[in-house]
Amino acid sequence: MNFLKALAYISIAPLLSLSIYSYSQNDGAASVLERYGNLDIERTGPTIDADLAQKYYRRGNTYSNLQRHEEAVEEYRKAISADPSFSEAIRSLANTYFYLERFDEAKPLLARFIALQNQPSAALIASVSTLGKLEREAGNYEISISYDLRAIELDPLNDSQVHIMANTYNNAGEADKAIAVYRAGTDVMPGNAFFDRSLGRILEQENRTEEALLAYEAAASKDPDSDFYANLVEATRNRLNR
Repeated sequence: MNFLKALAYISIAPLLSLSIYSYSQNDGAASVLERYGNLDIERTGPTIDADLAQKYYRRGNTYSNLQRHEEAVEEYRKAISADPSFSEAIRSLANTYFYLERFDEAKPLLARFIALQNQPSAALIASVSTLGKLEREAGNYEISISYDLRAIELDPLNDSQVHIMANTYNNAGEADKAIAVYRAGTDVMPGNAFFDRSLGRILEQENRTEEALLAYEAAASKDPDSDFYANLVEATRNRLNR
């Protein structure tokens, strides 16, 4: 009988050990999240648990791949809570909120991700462009313009975004911002005559005709075979000389 009892104890001992270990691990994770659940709290040193953050980040990716987005959100939030500088978790959470059309929650995370970046990358370009677009669509033009100008600098060959930005600002009565966008476009794509022509059009609209003429002349010099630009320069000069 004593032998059977001993055998039973030996059989369950590993299970007891595993249970205690699992509890202590989960309790440790819960402790970190309970103490630092507020994502806005700045933490350093021993309050950061990078390994725990990676664990939750991987879980979030798994849920995301399964299209269980609300569960992915919870795991990404836990990852950021464990390590507030974990930029990939921040970006993944922002992208998930964007997918769920929870834009007001996505925007501060995108800004946070951008602030953590030290080198240009595809992820940075996408984040800057997306945040500028979201702020523009919300009518927050004083905020969006800085992101839009940076997006132009980061992605200098994307001429279509320049026209979209400028037209949005101009149609909203923000001509100065549209002008700034086209000037940024001419800086990164100095051979694009259509940027100069578009810049001149808005300057002329704002009764800044002498500046408009300079823009039209720049367009004509970049595309000397264009009768359109040559005629535009001549017509503008004639108006100024009246």
